[in-house]
Amino acid sequence: MILAIDLGTSNVKAAVVRRDGELVGTGRASVETTLLPNGGAEQDAEQMWQAVLEASAQALAPVKDKRAIRGVACDSQYSSIVPVDADGRPTGNLVLWMDKRGAPERLEKLPGGRGMNPSVFQKLRWLQIHAIPPLDSGADSLAHMRWLKLARPEVYAKTATFLEPMDYITMRLCGRRVANRCSVFMMLLTDNRRPDPVYHPRLVKWSGLDADKLPELVPIDEPLGPVLPDVAEGLGLSPEALVFPGINDTLAGGIGTYAFSGDHVGIAMGTTSVIVTHVPFKKTDIRNSIVSMPSPIDGQYFVMGEIGIGGRALEYFLENLVFANDAFADHSLADKFEALHDAVEGTPPGSDGVLFLPWLTGSIAPAEDGRVRGGFLNMSLETTREHLARAVLEGVAFNFRWALDAIGRFAKRRPSHMLFYGGGARSSVWSQIIADVHQIPVHQLRDPEFTPCRGTALLAFHRLGDLALEEIQDGVPVEKVFEPRPELANRYDELFRQFVRAFHQNRKIFRALNSASEQ
Repeated sequence: MILAIDLGTSNVKAAVVRRDGELVGTGRASVETTLLPNGGAEQDAEQMWQAVLEASAQALAPVKDKRAIRGVACDSQYSSIVPVDADGRPTGNLVLWMDKRGAPERLEKLPGGRGMNPSVFQKLRWLQIHAIPPLDSGADSLAHMRWLKLARPEVYAKTATFLEPMDYITMRLCGRRVANRCSVFMMLLTDNRRPDPVYHPRLVKWSGLDADKLPELVPIDEPLGPVLPDVAEGLGLSPEALVFPGINDTLAGGIGTYAFSGDHVGIAMGTTSVIVTHVPFKKTDIRNSIVSMPSPIDGQYFVMGEIGIGGRALEYFLENLVFANDAFADHSLADKFEALHDAVEGTPPGSDGVLFLPWLTGSIAPAEDGRVRGGFLNMSLETTREHLARAVLEGVAFNFRWALDAIGRFAKRRPSHMLFYGGGARSSVWSQIIADVHQIPVHQLRDPEFTPCRGTALLAFHRLGDLALEEIQDGVPVEKVFEPRPELANRYDELFRQFVRAFHQNRKIFRALNSASEQ
């Protein structure tokens, strides 16, 4: 068995996974985010580690012989940075992926920030060498490290190494402050034209960072060493249990949907939405915000299609509009999702022409714009809450379709089917809607929230030599297959066309409204 840890933005999930993909035990613990002025978002790295231990202990509880655990593997959210000293102690809080304080324009205004906004020439070289230039939003790991240097010089001075969350957790497990070609991708400093990337001297120079504060790059296919004795004793593990290099949660989902082979794609519905598949080349599609990143599988790249808000849009609708507890009344309900499914199943497909625009925090792929926002379009006096509920599910599905069309062009193939995972994949109604909107079969995975854990564990078994790549598919259980209903194709094709038009036609309005609100 492998203990797999999936560190998300708001919670940690852990699972003990057998070689055949079965989950022996699972656990969860929450992680708190502190939102700060000017777009700041931080987490306490020590509290995050304690949450990892709590979730791991829960997952290990059903295991009779914990010393049979052969290793520990971790994946996590990424584009986040933990600064640590030479002993591995955090010198400051984790700076989260949603933190915008390191945007190049903002860095330029800080003391010593001159030159932090790259020129057109520098951006082009970044694209050629790495695949992504420094993001205007400041949501990349490089931006967070630069912000710490300029805005928190006392933290920067004490920092020996900057680590992504998965590498911080593996350091706490085995004591090594290291990273790999996958975990450092959003530091934007590696030469990804190489099969085994290294830090590129020119990019490091342009970053303004001290090179010795970057983590040592180690092979992704070799264990990092045994679990530290105190960790092994605390969790009841064998001191010979191995710790494996960490990967990001997009890659973990890609392994957990075996999206490194075949013509299908994996689609994740968590707080945000993600599409993942594979290509044999390094490529960046700037217009559609799609990029291929280094893969833990030799000889290929994973396509990263980060779409933005997914399941969080539904949570917002249910918690703030339908079952709210506010000055009007207490409409809270224990089981919101059972009521939702009853309402949606009784509402005709197409929601009586009502469209939901899901960009509550802005749009990413396939058209990045941080100032567009969400809403309902085409409501009438006949519109009911049931129509709005179904429109939310359909709107998120339309956004998937829009991105998937672009990813199909990027990967040069149309997907044969989709493997659906994440919290939203628990919904049979949503699974059927996605199949109908795309007119592509949807394979709803079993235990879909633990797909990244399963993928991380199966990759560890492969690293141990116990599982061939082609055998990973056998460890990915499908709960149910949802076939598209051809009679709905024309209806959804027309609504999808209007969905895309709604984005473009309202873009100037959204920008004007949100530019005014920022002043």
